[in-house]
Amino acid sequence: MDIAGRLQQLEELIAEAKSMPLSSSVLVNREEVLELVRAMQEDLPEEIKQARWVVRDREELLAKARAEGERIVAAAQEEQARLARKEEIAKRAEEEAERILAAAEERARSMRAEAEDYVDAKLAQFEVALRRILEEAQSATRALAKTLDQVEVGRERLRSQATPAEQRLSAEPASETPLYDEDGGQP
Repeated sequence: MDIAGRLQQLEELIAEAKSMPLSSSVLVNREEVLELVRAMQEDLPEEIKQARWVVRDREELLAKARAEGERIVAAAQEEQARLARKEEIAKRAEEEAERILAAAEERARSMRAEAEDYVDAKLAQFEVALRRILEEAQSATRALAKTLDQVEVGRERLRSQATPAEQRLSAEPASETPLYDEDGGQP
């Protein structure tokens, strides 16, 4: 029986004991009470040992729980720091990507403007060259037309100044007799 049971027995023994007349004292069997006290003393060390084991187990369990809690907190703090570093790296990478993209877009705009200016300058030179060629061609055409007109006028003059023999030849029908034979002589 454990200590609690023995204490219950002692309490019942005292409660059932005969009271003394005109007094609050009771008569108890000394041997019975001493036997219960001795049994409690014997059981007490075992109970204390068990209580100590419970306390020690409790303390070990609490120490393990504390250590596990501290390990979990440390792991969580480490994970939080790792995630913060990862987030910072991602943020820096994103900022760098935006900077590079903006620089590339600016460079592309600049190159496009330079290319447009270059092409515009070359087209302007080409336009000037084409206009000069066109003007030269128009001038040459005018000169050729003038020359052609002069040739026609000259021919007209030549036609009008024909000798009387030429006028007769051109007026007479052509004879069927050849002027030269096949050997190149006259007929």
